[in-house]
Amino acid sequence: MNIPLSLIPLLLCAPSAAPAAAPAPSPLVARSAHLQDEEGAKPDARPEVKELVTELGEHLKKKGKEDELALQVLDKVTQEFEKSGPKDRLAIVAAAAATFDEKRPKELSEGVPDTRIYDAAAVALGYMGPESVQPLIGLIDHKNLKKLLATRGNVIRSLGKTKHLDGVKPLRDLLQDKDVEIITAAAQALGSYDGAPQDVRKDTFENLLKTLMSAKGAVDSDPQDMIARDRYQAIAASIITSLGALSGHDERAPEDWQRWWNKNKKEDWDKKAG
Repeated sequence: MNIPLSLIPLLLCAPSAAPAAAPAPSPLVARSAHLQDEEGAKPDARPEVKELVTELGEHLKKKGKEDELALQVLDKVTQEFEKSGPKDRLAIVAAAAATFDEKRPKELSEGVPDTRIYDAAAVALGYMGPESVQPLIGLIDHKNLKKLLATRGNVIRSLGKTKHLDGVKPLRDLLQDKDVEIITAAAQALGSYDGAPQDVRKDTFENLLKTLMSAKGAVDSDPQDMIARDRYQAIAASIITSLGALSGHDERAPEDWQRWWNKNKKEDWDKKAG
């Protein structure tokens, strides 16, 4: 979901119930609003959120020159998320996601891109579910992240952090990626679904196990293939950790996990764990 920063403040605009010069609400109205707050309603369409979102956009337009200031504002607007009603929450998510639409030409050192604002936004979005789920899915293949594997990894792990079921299939699909950094991030993210329904956990477990056994099989078939060996060593630990999280069981060797799966795939994992 890519929303131009210039349009984000419009999300915060809500019709006013009365002209600005209207008299103060009666005690009854004020009491009603107070009760609404007590019942859990959160303030929405707040001018301070609109101001922060606008300020963030203005800093980002400076092509990296004001990223330090942008980071400070991003932190402030992220802190407002949990305090916010639905319109403000959507606007905050949109502002964080739109961060990736601005290229960062600045480098920390020669050949090392400055991805701090991207990485901060990626991590922040992980705490903004469920509103951030679809934006995070869209960001996985964002054009500005094509060569930034570490930052893409942060986006992927944040999708897992939301624990939203819409994230499961995109994460499973990434297990077939050509880059081990992406496979590792996807495996780690899928381990976050330890509280998902059992059928989801089992399907996810099977996908992870197939990825693990395929990588191990490539090594076993040609022990001299260093590319296959490096690939297996890069992804194995993350996959094994997530297999344990999803199943509530513990094994270390891929072959032992395969045997356990063959024996327990039709069992009630929750009953066994209890």
